Amino acid sequence: MGRSLADVRAVLLTHGHSDHIGFAERARREASLPVMVHESDAALARGEVPNPAKGLGPMRLLPMFRFLAWSLRHGALRTKNVAEVSTFGDGATLDVPGSPRVIHVPGHTPGCAVLHFVGQQALLAGDALCTLNVLNGARGPQIAPFTADRAQALDSLARLVGLDARFVLPGHGEPWSDGIDDAIRHVRDAAGHSGAPRG
Repeated sequence: MGRSLADVRAVLLTHGHSDHIGFAERARREASLPVMVHESDAALARGEVPNPAKGLGPMRLLPMFRFLAWSLRHGALRTKNVAEVSTFGDGATLDVPGSPRVIHVPGHTPGCAVLHFVGQQALLAGDALCTLNVLNGARGPQIAPFTADRAQALDSLARLVGLDARFVLPGHGEPWSDGIDDAIRHVRDAAGHSGAPRG
C-alpha cells in the first residue's frame, strides 16, 4: 500500500474475537497506537470473558483443516489479548482517517460493529457477515461461523439496510461490490429467510 507503521493512527476492531485482534496488542505496546473496540466487546478483547460463540454449524473437513492450518501458520497461537482498549459506542464517528461511523450489530458477539466509510461507499463488516464460511467452504454473503446468537445477528442486519455502501468488506472472504442491500438479501436467503431486506 506504500504505507508504513508511522502512517497508522489507530487500530480499529470490529469485535473482540482473537482472529480479529491480530497484532493489535503489539501495535499498542510497540507503537503506542490506540486500540479501539465497541464498549460491549472491550472485556472480550482484553481476554476477561470467554468467547461467546455457540455452535459451529455445518462443517466439512477440508475447509476446516485449511482454516486451522492457515491460522496456525499465521500466529493464531501467539495472538495476545489487548491489555488496554479505548471504546466507542453505536453511532459514533471516529476521529481517524476516513472518519468511519460505528453501527452496532450485535449477534456475532455482543459488541460486533461495522464501520461505515461514507466517503468511500464502503462498509467494513468484520464478522457481521462473511462471504466465505471458513468451516465448510460455502461462498457468498452469509452469517459467519462462531456466532454467539444467529437470530440476533440476522435481525441486526436490518440496521444496515439502505446505507450508501457499494463495497462490503467482510472479515472472511472476498469483498462484495453489489451493495449492502444485495448482500443482506443473500444472507437472508442463505439463512432461509425470504423477501426484501427490512428497513
